[in-house]
Amino acid sequence: MVGRAFVHVGLPKTATTYLQTILWSNRDVVARHGLLLPGRERRDHLWSSRVVREDDARKPRPEREHEAWRRVVADAAAWSGDVLLSHEFFAACSPRQAAEVVAALAPAEVHVLVTAREPLGLFTASWQESLKNRSTTPIEEYGTEESSSSQVIWDWRTLDLRLVLQRWSEAVPAERIHVLPLDPGAARDEIWQRFASVVAVPADAVDLGESFPNESMGVVEAELLRRVNEHLGSFHSAFDRGVYIRTFLADERLVPRGGERFWPTPAQVEQCRERGDRAVAYLAEHAFDVVGDADLLRVPAELPARRTPDTVSDAELVDAAAELIATLLADVRELREAGGAGSGGGATAASRGLPGRPRWRTRRSGR
Repeated sequence: MVGRAFVHVGLPKTATTYLQTILWSNRDVVARHGLLLPGRERRDHLWSSRVVREDDARKPRPEREHEAWRRVVADAAAWSGDVLLSHEFFAACSPRQAAEVVAALAPAEVHVLVTAREPLGLFTASWQESLKNRSTTPIEEYGTEESSSSQVIWDWRTLDLRLVLQRWSEAVPAERIHVLPLDPGAARDEIWQRFASVVAVPADAVDLGESFPNESMGVVEAELLRRVNEHLGSFHSAFDRGVYIRTFLADERLVPRGGERFWPTPAQVEQCRERGDRAVAYLAEHAFDVVGDADLLRVPAELPARRTPDTVSDAELVDAAAELIATLLADVRELREAGGAGSGGGATAASRGLPGRPRWRTRRSGR
């Protein structure tokens, strides 16, 4: 290949799903404008990020994932324009692994895109994402370390912008690392407009109809999910987590309740504030291409009063659980009616989607 290779490394919970949905649902359109999403399907980029971060030869990734990475590299090499890899798990790469990505994409000029947001909102969203992946860790015990392993996603290793930039800038010059701070007060498509300007795709050339925002759970709903996770002993697979816990239970049953927003502990809020300030200072000290306002990466000095998850009472949990059980019972009845009671058709109905309710859909893989 002779063009540029853009590697969108996240950060996690910074509109990555939104951007990836736009790109993959408009794959042919962006290709006509010279930008290739290499690989056979969206999941190839997830699998590639796993192979790249493979650091234990005793536990190799499945061959299908290695095939995906080889396919991505081969497609990139055969394309005459620019290419884009996008998955937030690339944020966890070590400097050596980042250098290996750059080498695999040679002779292309590699650019890194980092979408970022202020650490307090990022931290809170990350804890919720960990719950959707079956974590049972209370928020006060979450994010206490910066992992030394690139296999770990949900801690400050990938949430701290400065740490991610330090690792990737050992492999890619700072002037080719583009940082896009999220603006919480901007229109929904504003981050796409800036992202598109970096990868040189006309922002208005794509259809945004397939994109969707990731919504958050309220404080009671998040604590309820954490407690439910303690009893999900058989839900181990990525499919179980993605379809049943994240999508069906969290996104489609708990999020729509519209519960109260919340903060972590005061000590965690202050830690987030310090990390945001350090990230902004680090950007000012280096030649990174900041596409937007770096000050948006600071935690505001004044915050609205909100609860913390440890204040959720047992009575609140009982009320929420009772309503959830009633909703799930209605789901079961609709499944049986759709498949024919006693006919064994429930699985077929589930694969089609719940009548009158949001479809069961795997919107993301491995997150």
